[in-house]
This record gives sequence, C-alpha cells and structure tokens, in this order.
Amino acid sequence: MSASRIAAVVGATGQQGSSVIRCLLRDRTFTPRAITRDLSSPAASNLQQQGVEIVRADAADKASLVNALRGSEALFVATVSTFPPYSADKPSEVTLGKNIIDAAREVGVKFIVLSSVPGLKKLSGGKYSHVSIYEDKAEIEDYLKSSGVPNASLHLGTFLENMWTRGGLKKSSSSPSSYTISAPFFTPNTINAFTWVGHDVGEAAVALMKNYNNPTTGAQISGKAYPVVTANISFGEFAEKISKALGREVTFATSPPMGHPVYDGMYEALAEYEGFYTSTPVPNPDLVALGAKFGTVEELVETEIKKRFSD
Repeated sequence: MSASRIAAVVGATGQQGSSVIRCLLRDRTFTPRAITRDLSSPAASNLQQQGVEIVRADAADKASLVNALRGSEALFVATVSTFPPYSADKPSEVTLGKNIIDAAREVGVKFIVLSSVPGLKKLSGGKYSHVSIYEDKAEIEDYLKSSGVPNASLHLGTFLENMWTRGGLKKSSSSPSSYTISAPFFTPNTINAFTWVGHDVGEAAVALMKNYNNPTTGAQISGKAYPVVTANISFGEFAEKISKALGREVTFATSPPMGHPVYDGMYEALAEYEGFYTSTPVPNPDLVALGAKFGTVEELVETEIKKRFSD
C-alpha cells in the first residue's frame, strides 16, 4: 500500500483554508492536514469530525511549523493581514509568511500554493504605495518565488462572502423590504473582480497541486500567479442578480470613505483598476485546463445569498 500524499493547509479554519480542505476531501488525490493555532476551536473540531488530521502550529514559532509540515508534499498558505492595528509585540504578516516558507523549505515540501494579491505600488507606478495589506502579501509572494521551492500564487478578487460576513449587503434604512450594497469609491457601473472563496479557491489550489509535477504542465506552473475570479461585473449588475433571486429591490450606493488611508487606498485602487483582473477571461482558462471547476455568481446567489437573506 502506497504512502498517502499529504497536502498541508495553513489557516485551515479560515475561509480560504476551509475551501481547500473541502476540495481535498472531495478529490482524494491528497490527504489533507489542517494546521491551526487553536485545536479546540469549533472550526477545528468540525474538521476533526470529518476525519481530517489536525496539527497545532503557530506561524510565529518556526519550530512548531517544521514539526507540523514534516512529511507534507504540498502546502496551501493563506496569511492574515496584521493591519489594523499593527502591534509592536506581535510579528508582522511578512515575518509570519516568511516563517512558513522557510519551514516548508527545511522539511522538503515540494510545492507551495500561496494566496496573494498584486502589489499596488508596482501596479500603480507608486501612486498607491501605502496600502500595506496588499504590499505585505506581495512581499511574501516575492520571497516565495526566490525560495527555490516550486510554487504558484492565487490572486483573489473581492470576496463575494463579504456580502454576509462583512455586511456588504444590508437591509435598506429607507425600506425594510429592500436591500443595499455599498462600497466607497465605486459607482454602480464600475467593474470589479469578485471571488467566491468558499468554492473557487479550493478548486484552483487543488488543481495546481495535482499538476505541479506533471511532465507536460509542471514547468508552466511554477512561479506563476493565477487570478481566481468568479466574475468581473459591476456592483450594479451584482445587485440586479440578487434582486432577481430575492424578489426584492436591491440597489448599490457609493458609501463615504472609511477614514483610514490604507483601506481607502485599497478601495480607490480597486475602483480605478476595476479589480485588477479584467484582462483575464472568466473562468480562468489556465486553471480550467488543469481541471478546476469554478462556480458562478448566479450559483452563489441561489445557494448562499438566498438562504441568508430570504425572509
């Protein structure tokens, strides 16, 4: 009997990590290993009930990462922004990301998939140089590319799950029977890139893991960044799709700036560059060719929005 091929997931109890774990369980090419700081959390307990191996590690403690990653062939990494607020007594996101990569290299992980975003400073020619929650992830991505470990990055759009996890879709203050989507700097017609994290991140990550050592496709994968976009649509069009499904009026309204340069810079850049990935066909044909099966906005509205917002 051959040994199991282990795919470790750092951040396994978060939105992205959970998506990858679910897809690994469905696909069964790899055996998932969930890495988390808190073995007693409800999310960790749920994974244990599904038979997933759970290993404790803290990204601030490289030794714990080395222990948790030992024996893993592949690794998915999603780092969490340490802003706001920065804390002088806690490591930065960049430090944590580099710790994970260093530990993976030390134990011989063969392939790493990193969740990331493009650096806005480089993209904008210096205009948006203060958006640390993007620059930190871009710095980790650059470090991974220079690490010598075969790798690929997933560049994500605005999380569609923000509609319910971050209050992106709310009942209208003027009419209890209607809903409003709001975001600063966007107009109803501005295109944005959206990602259904719970569905598409897992599909993309597992497709890359299954193909990284393929004699035909492997050489084309390493070092490449793949936009994972469920839809390039305007907020106004998204509102129309939700309205049709709910049978309620749903409109988009431009909200005031958030009052912090990092977040306002992020939204302003997203609006200016229309979500960054409009040149990539949807679904991404490079990932589809590797076997990824993406969802659609219409499916998300039917399976997720309706059950949360239908009265």
